[in-house]
Amino acid sequence: MTISQALGWCWRLVMTGFCFLMFGLGGLLLTLLLSALLLHRGTRRRQWARHLVSMSFRFFLWASARLGVLEFRLRGAEKLRADRGCLVVANHPTLIDYVMLAAIVPTLDCVVKADVLSNPFFSGVIRAAGYLVNNRADTFLEDCRARLLQGACILIFPEGTRTRPGEGLRLQRGAAQVAVRCPSDVRLVAIHCSEAILAKHSHWYDVPARKPVFTVSVGERLNPDTLFSDTRPEPSLAARQLTRELTDRLTQSLQGLS
Repeated sequence: MTISQALGWCWRLVMTGFCFLMFGLGGLLLTLLLSALLLHRGTRRRQWARHLVSMSFRFFLWASARLGVLEFRLRGAEKLRADRGCLVVANHPTLIDYVMLAAIVPTLDCVVKADVLSNPFFSGVIRAAGYLVNNRADTFLEDCRARLLQGACILIFPEGTRTRPGEGLRLQRGAAQVAVRCPSDVRLVAIHCSEAILAKHSHWYDVPARKPVFTVSVGERLNPDTLFSDTRPEPSLAARQLTRELTDRLTQSLQGLS
């Protein structure tokens, strides 16, 4: 590593720490602000909350890029912004995947883990934005169906957790179950990061030697019915076939980005 490269790495290490601090404090301020919105009921409360979250995330990405922490590239955003009533299925390589997608589409719905509600920095954000929480198995599909019929686009990371660097995609069947049983089209989104950063079991200070480049590529919109030759098989089998198809197509998209 040359002196200039070492100085660049030190700068990005310090600025990465600053961005994490900014993100955490920003999340806490958002939680305090959006908690006030919980006192007001109405159809527009959720919309205002999501737009505020999206603007905050856009500022975070802009600041991170200006400080030299990362580079952010976007392909096909217009397709995602124009979508209505479909699932958005994406791979999950880094900690900020949701941040990037919510920054692109303010109205995007999202399935979140129940344990996020115990996070003091973001619990208020989740509640005010009205995201779907995956701890209600008895009503989860009905909730998804209702929102899809209202024209919502629901983001799901079917891996369930962040991808381990160097490992292939391992999609669970949850997203496919929703697509088959609701039913719904699926918009594929491939997320690629040029360096190993913010991955599973990594720390904020694990800064790579080169500046990471994040690429979000919005792909095709898939109708699950086109995968079946005649009639759709029973839901469990259809979900299994759809999961394999989503895995293959996302893998191909990621190979094109790497």
